[in-house]
Amino acid sequence: MRTIIQSFINIVTKVKFFFKQLNLKLEKHTGRKLAVSPTEIISLSLWKQTNGIRTKKSIWKIFNLKKICSYKTLCVNMNRFALYALLIFQMILKWNQLNAHTIKHTDSTDIPVCLVKNARHHKTMKGLAQWGHGGKGWYYGLKMEMTTDLKRNLLAVRFASGNASDREMFKKLNKDIMGIFVADAGFISKDLEKEFYIENKRILFAKPRANMKKVITDFQKKLYDTRMLIELNFRNLKMFYNLETSLPRSIDGYFANYTYSLLAYVLGE
Repeated sequence: MRTIIQSFINIVTKVKFFFKQLNLKLEKHTGRKLAVSPTEIISLSLWKQTNGIRTKKSIWKIFNLKKICSYKTLCVNMNRFALYALLIFQMILKWNQLNAHTIKHTDSTDIPVCLVKNARHHKTMKGLAQWGHGGKGWYYGLKMEMTTDLKRNLLAVRFASGNASDREMFKKLNKDIMGIFVADAGFISKDLEKEFYIENKRILFAKPRANMKKVITDFQKKLYDTRMLIELNFRNLKMFYNLETSLPRSIDGYFANYTYSLLAYVLGE
């Protein structure tokens, strides 16, 4: 129990630091004061993702909140304050962009919102989720595209429906980021490379497909060999920070889960 409390206090300290930096003030000036403060609610959500806890109900029980806060209120406030967690996450991304390595990686990954067998009856994310095809086959859900640098620091993240074009997402995701970009064969496009290129500031290298007869330099080969680093970010987010979920019962619940997962990951690096 002492370890749980200490790890939670460490997260609270980080959250309060960013609240101060962003000058966020969420305390109510009228009405009854929240039994669990906004910073504590955000910290509970981050602790949940950091420790691989799947449900909010488990957090409610682990921290024995029954006497001071109803389970429904906890769920509502966790979803409600995800917006402020997103502001903190965006602040960290901006900082990472300013201090990023010249070499960047961009790739996308599938984010299923339910099992394939349940897709026909899934209603919560209907209209946002779509059928997509990833490395594991067909899935129903979203696509998350990410840009990181050579040190695996997150620089930009964007969500779209499962059938969204990687190339279109790439242009929007990286419109304000400069450097040498490395991507996989899914981003091969002469038009994209030409449009994205800015002399002495930005260039894209998309790894050729195995069946393409294209000569590459030793420098390009070394660049392509670093591309797998971004896969470690995807793996860690899914395996250790609960990025994938089918448990929320509202759109707010899904995006709160994604936000807290990403923020917990960057704070824990």
